[in-house]
Formats: sequence, structure tokens, C-alpha cells
Amino acid sequence: MNKSIVAGMLALALAGCASQQPEQPFTLTVAHINDTHSHFDATDARLELGNQALFTRLGGHPRLQSHAESLRRQAEAADQPLLFVHGGDAWQGTGYFKLNQGAMNADILSRMRLDAMALGNHEFDLDNERLAAFIGGVDFPVLAANLDASRDPHLSGLENLRPYVLYEFDGHDKERLESMDDAGDDPVVAVIGLVLEDMAEISPNLGELIFEREVLAAQRTVRALREQEVKHIVAITHLGLERDQRLAKEVNGIDLIVGGHSHSLLGNFSNLGWDQNEPYAQVFTNQDGRGKTCVVQAGQYAQAMGRVSVTFTPDGRVSQCDGGNTLLSDHAFFRDIRRAEQHRLAGQDAARVAAFIEAQPNIALVEEDPALRAHIDEQYKPALDRAYGEVIGHVPVELKHVRLPGADGQGSRVAPLVAASQLYWANTPAVQAVTGRRADFALVGAGGVRNSLEPGELKEGHVSLELLPFANAMSIVSLTGRQVAGLLLEAINGTLPEGAHTGKFPYSAGLRYEFSETSKGRGYLSRIEHLADGRWQKLDPQAGYQVVMTSYNASGNDGWNTLYTAQQVLTDRLDLAFVDGRLTAFPVARLSKASGGGTQVHYINQPLECNAEGVRCNTDAQAFIDYVRDQRPVLTELTPATVTLNRL
Repeated sequence: MNKSIVAGMLALALAGCASQQPEQPFTLTVAHINDTHSHFDATDARLELGNQALFTRLGGHPRLQSHAESLRRQAEAADQPLLFVHGGDAWQGTGYFKLNQGAMNADILSRMRLDAMALGNHEFDLDNERLAAFIGGVDFPVLAANLDASRDPHLSGLENLRPYVLYEFDGHDKERLESMDDAGDDPVVAVIGLVLEDMAEISPNLGELIFEREVLAAQRTVRALREQEVKHIVAITHLGLERDQRLAKEVNGIDLIVGGHSHSLLGNFSNLGWDQNEPYAQVFTNQDGRGKTCVVQAGQYAQAMGRVSVTFTPDGRVSQCDGGNTLLSDHAFFRDIRRAEQHRLAGQDAARVAAFIEAQPNIALVEEDPALRAHIDEQYKPALDRAYGEVIGHVPVELKHVRLPGADGQGSRVAPLVAASQLYWANTPAVQAVTGRRADFALVGAGGVRNSLEPGELKEGHVSLELLPFANAMSIVSLTGRQVAGLLLEAINGTLPEGAHTGKFPYSAGLRYEFSETSKGRGYLSRIEHLADGRWQKLDPQAGYQVVMTSYNASGNDGWNTLYTAQQVLTDRLDLAFVDGRLTAFPVARLSKASGGGTQVHYINQPLECNAEGVRCNTDAQAFIDYVRDQRPVLTELTPATVTLNRL
């Protein structure tokens, strides 16, 4: 064939390809939330506004909805593309989830008109059948490119569970595509999802699911999308900030990562008396040295919404990425956390606060969406109010929960109380009559404690629905002193590296230890003692001890692998739950690994089935309720601390 004809045909072909993607720069705006944890109502917050400590409420889903609608109106007026996405962990966190489980989340999130959501680890807290009901019940795609659900009877074949979704934009108008075969001449954005690769260490209810390596699955998915000539790729992830940054550096071709899991409120909030965190919208160079990836995340508990704008060059590379997180505040401010009417700001004081907030770039006064507020109040809130039950005590000052002690050595004020409650409860005559044992000490994983305790009344529901919402059975297991020390070393060293999952950090009662960091992220136990006969004694490596903890941690979850190893062949562990109102012990024979990587508990006689009729497993919450009611009706922190962490 004549070379000029070939050249002409090639030019026409290239012109045709070019016509499919406009040559002018393309700018995409993404509104995003993550780790909302069923905080459908606003959460209490302390702010410092103009050197004045004030108390208000932040966020909640009606306020998120109102702000999202405002961003949509702005984008529509400017004829600009907009996506609204969720970075995972919509589940757990409040009594709403305890009462309604995934059904309320599906209802409320669908009303918010999300474009996509990543699967978080807490979406696996129930079982795959109820997760499937949630995924099938929402009207937006749920994404996880590194999840293989093909062998799971509940999640395989779910149309709404996808590795990625495609959106084509004509200005503000967008259309969801089934494939690039349906694309026209307008820009197409692919949104992919990524879930934690080590989910088996976190969740025990994974069925036949397989979780692939995050980096490998991401690169494979990006490569497939590039082969389809998709130029713009957004990843919504539930990996944590450090892994998002690693992903940005090691994977070629992701333009924007919208993250979750580490609850990172990126940006400088020191103007409000909060922390100065890592910058919002950091840009990282890909492994190939050419591509750029922007990384964002938006805090926790539906308090804030992020808004990032990414501008692309005509060939699809990121040329600019900027934006920020905005805390969404109620209009009412109080001088005292008790929020009595006499504490409320009014007149000129209220006007000054409003003017101060108006001048800040990272907080806004936002009214709740009235329709969503009314729907929650009518359909869900009455049952929540009934479920909170009786007052069991009072908290005179805030007890703050932090997972990992900071550089100042200050750790959680709540987790030691939880540990103390478990030790107390295990040694009450009623429990000892069932177990025939006396517990020596208690260990608590920081991630099992879900929130701080605010001043005021403490009701049963504050414990069972918020503080300890996972309905874990209490366990008593025999361990040697050597195994206890190994567990502490494993758990502490696992939490120290930058960006590590700190939920595994161990707090204690009846046991105290000092850990000294010797190099970045590593260290040794310089002291470990237990309380016996009223005095502290050195832990004997050869001696056996009765240790009380939740069944979740006792099975080696959350990185407490020493416990799995100790019980792999044989164990004398007892799990404790109520059956028809009667406390019952369930002896455990051994542990094994299921095919999906989770831990399987083998009981000697009748298995403990927490979902069975008449079975109530939340003895962890019951222990705390009994402890406060019987021993600490005025709940203050325990001193001195049993955990000492010396950081470099």
C-alpha cells in the first residue's frame, strides 16, 4: 500500500482518538468523607476560638448532606465536574449501628447521593450475609479492587460490589458507564477501591473472601484501565495515611487517592485549638519518576468534609491539586460542656464567634438538612433514646481515650478503666462460681475502646452502644509469664512505626509494664510486674497466669498473634456469655486458621453462637456497667498509670 495513504489513514485514526478526549485541561472536584462510624447525629467538640474555649457540636449526616448539596450547587453553577465519595468505615461507632446494623447506614447513605464508597474493615464486623444486604441496599457502587469474593456464597456475583466504576463528564453532568465501549467524546474518570490486604488480622468474619496485596492489585487495575484509554484515575481507599502515601509512590498512574482508616484530619487546625496535622493534598511522585499522585483524607465521625480539585494536562497528568478539610459546625456555642441554657453564647458574644468562624478557611457554620434530620428523628431516634437505659454513674471531667501514648507519655484515660472493669468482673463471686478461677490481670486492646467519656451522666447505652459496641464475650485464658511478655512486645512494637495500626496497643489492670524505645519503631520491656497480695511483683517467665480479655483479642486478632500460637494445639480458655439470662462458660479446645485467613475457635462442647436466640455475648460491656455501678459511680481516671511508654 502507498506510504502516503497509510500515513493519511494513521493521521485520521489519531485524530479520531484525540477527538475522544478534549485537548483543554480538565479539572475534577471530589467531595469526600471517611470513617463516619454511624455518627448520624452531631458530636460534641471543644474549640478554641479567639483564645476562648467554647463547646459546640460538629457534623452529623444531616449537616454533611447540607454541605454536600451546597458543593453540588456551586459545581452546577460553574458547570464543573463533581464526585462525592466515602472512604469506608461507615459501620460501627454509635448506638444507631448497634440497633439497626447495616440497614440504617444503607438508608442514610443512599439519601446522600454518594457516587462511590470503599469497603472499610468495620464493614466486615457482622457477617458476609449482612454485608451483602448492605451492598445490595445502597444505590451507589461499593468498591474493592483487591477483594476476591468469587468463592463467597453471599458476596459473589453482587452487581453493586465492583473493583472500579466509570463516570463520563459533560461539564457538571455525569453519566455512569458500564464500560469504555459506551464512552463518547467527553472525559471519563475511573474510581477504583482498595481495602486492607491484612484484613484477616483484623476481622474474624471473612467467610471465603481473599484479600490481595494492595500495591499489586492497584497497579494491575490501573494498567487495565490505561489499556482501555482511561486517562483519569481516582482511588478511594481504606488503608490509612501511611499506606496511601506508599501507594502513591509505588503505583504508577493513580492521579488522586482519597483515603480513610487512620482518621487523619489533614491540614492545620491550630487556629481552632486543634492539632497541626500533615498537609492536605500532598503530591507524591510515582515510581516511574514521571506521574504524580495527590493524597487526601477527611478525619472522622462525620465531623468534616474534604474538597479537593485536581487539574489535568491534556495528556492526563496531574498539573495541580489543592483544597482542604472543613469542619461543619452547629450555630450554638457554649462556655461550659454541660451546655445548660445559661452557658449559651448570645447577642454580641455569639456574633463575634460567627464573625471569627466566617474568617477561617477550615470551619463553617452549617445548618442540618431538614429532610434528613426529620427522617432520622422519626424513624430511628426514638428507639435509640429508649435503648440508652438507666444512669449508672457520672463523669465529672472528660476522660480522653487515645490509642497510643504520645511523646509526653500521656496515654488513654479510658482503656485502663475498661481493663480494671474486666478484672473486677472476672473476680466477682458470681463469675467465679461459673469459671472456678481467679484472674490475675486484664489486658485490653486500645482499638476495642471506641471513644472518650464526656462529662455528665453515664448511661448503660453509653457503654454498650458507644464505648464497647462490639458485643465481645469476655475470656479467661492461661498464659505463662514468657507468653505475656512476648505478647506485649509484639503488640507494642507493632504500633510504634509511623502510620501503624495503633488499635493493637495493650493497656492493663493488675499488670504494669515499662517499654523503652531503642530505635525508631522498636524497643524492649524494661519492667513488667503483676499485682499479687497487694504488692507489685516481678512477672515470672515460667509461672502460669490467668489473664482476662475479650474473646476477640484472645483469638489473636488485631495482631495479638502470640495468643493464637499459644492456643493452636491446646488451651484451657473459657469464653463467657449469657444464655437465657444466665452466665455460661464455653470451654475452648484450640484455635485454627480458616481458609480466608481468619481465626476459627473450636469449642469443646456447645459452640458460642452470639447471634443465636437467647444468647447475649456483650459481657465486656456488662463488666464495665457493673464496675461503674458497684465500684466507681463517680468515674475518674485511675492513678498511677500501669503503662509507661518511653519514646525516643
